[in-house]
Amino acid sequence: MLRVLTLSTLFPDGTRPDFGGFVARQTRGLAALPDTLVQVVAPIGLPPAPLSLLSRYRRFAAVPRFEHWQGCDVHRPRFLNLPATQGRWHASLLARRLRPLLAELRVDFPFDVIDAEFFFPDGPAAIDLGRHFGVPVSIKARGADIHHWGHAPATAAQVRAAGDAADGVLAVSQSMADDIAAAGIARPVRVHRTGIDRDRFGAIDRASARAALGVNGPLVVSLGTLIPRKGHRIVLDAVAALPGVALWIVGSGPDRDALNARVTELGIADRVRLTGAMPHRELPTLLAAADVMALASASEGLANAWVEALASGTPVVTTDAGAAREVVDRRAAGRIAARDPTAFAQAIATILSRPPDPAATMAAAEPFSWDRNARELRAHLAGLVADYKG
Repeated sequence: MLRVLTLSTLFPDGTRPDFGGFVARQTRGLAALPDTLVQVVAPIGLPPAPLSLLSRYRRFAAVPRFEHWQGCDVHRPRFLNLPATQGRWHASLLARRLRPLLAELRVDFPFDVIDAEFFFPDGPAAIDLGRHFGVPVSIKARGADIHHWGHAPATAAQVRAAGDAADGVLAVSQSMADDIAAAGIARPVRVHRTGIDRDRFGAIDRASARAALGVNGPLVVSLGTLIPRKGHRIVLDAVAALPGVALWIVGSGPDRDALNARVTELGIADRVRLTGAMPHRELPTLLAAADVMALASASEGLANAWVEALASGTPVVTTDAGAAREVVDRRAAGRIAARDPTAFAQAIATILSRPPDPAATMAAAEPFSWDRNARELRAHLAGLVADYKG
């Protein structure tokens, strides 16, 4: 029997049902395997009063400290998150809060390994806890945890130390593994790809999806938080140069007003829709209806939107960011374009003029399987336990 303690500050709850949904899906797959028990610790960081009384924090009061969430036992302790410190104390305060909780859990759940699902603050805290309880630790890198926290002055040293001390390190892609090395972590890294829900993405035919959403002409979809790094304005300017092409920008964030102003400035309000955030359960229909999924990110790890679009038979136009070339690895998968409107417009126009066979596009998503993800993760963690010297 393998007993896994999954530690993740990225995990859904009642107030954020899609927050870290890929971690929850991975965890469910792991827990479903034979001879495997999993408990999840999904901490919620809160600032001290009176800041914790602000509306964006008050909502967490309704989140239970423990619940059975989507088939998993999930503990949701609160820990002190000091503002204006650039994350300097996040990991140490998290570890301090978790020590008594994990000691209590070990009475009935003597976990064999700690699986940290984000490099910061989860990783350094997991190393502290692993040493305290005498168990091996695995840390997984996903994107911003290395790209931001792994280089930020207040936290970079903590990220490097955690990576070097971990018994195992995982990355969502080979490019992410290269970024780990570039952050100064001198450890072997195992690539552990995300999965895809094939009973949802790719299960809806394009005609039905387009009819359900009222889509008639060519449709481009841009998915992601409305922040400059995601490059929605680049996609917006690109579509403006393509007469008759509609654009749906899906996400919420601080750039919404600026994007709306740009739509008005360009005079294309009849072709552009800012939908706001969309529940993940609605994305399979949207991606099946789209002709192109365009993402002009400045940086990425391995964007789930890439894989979900391909699995839906929808080609991708994206920048050469993160694992883009590992996913968009054939013409049927789409195009890699320079991060400017002209290049994106040309790439989108090329696909619209000569759309690939949807079956060939779907085939590009074949390496991404939740079953494979779960089996590989279990083998990785079991190997760390077998090799652990303490």
